[in-house]
Amino acid sequence: MSGRPQPADDAVSEPRSPSTGPDQPGRTDPPALELALVRYADRPDRCTIHPPDATGVERMSTWISVDRTLVVDAASMR
Repeated sequence: MSGRPQPADDAVSEPRSPSTGPDQPGRTDPPALELALVRYADRPDRCTIHPPDATGVERMSTWISVDRTLVVDAASMR
């Protein structure tokens, strides 16, 4: 099993390009994100990445947290 869900009729779907409307970032215009660091004495520090202008429910549903050791500078990966 590949871990990817298959359509009910087992048809292979064609890859789709991301939608890039006038109000959406495109591939050359990555989204702006903020990183919040929480330090812990007894476990690994954690970074939470989220959109800087999101508030309320939107902010709570558009974030991801990871151990600090997993965060690298994007420029170092290019």
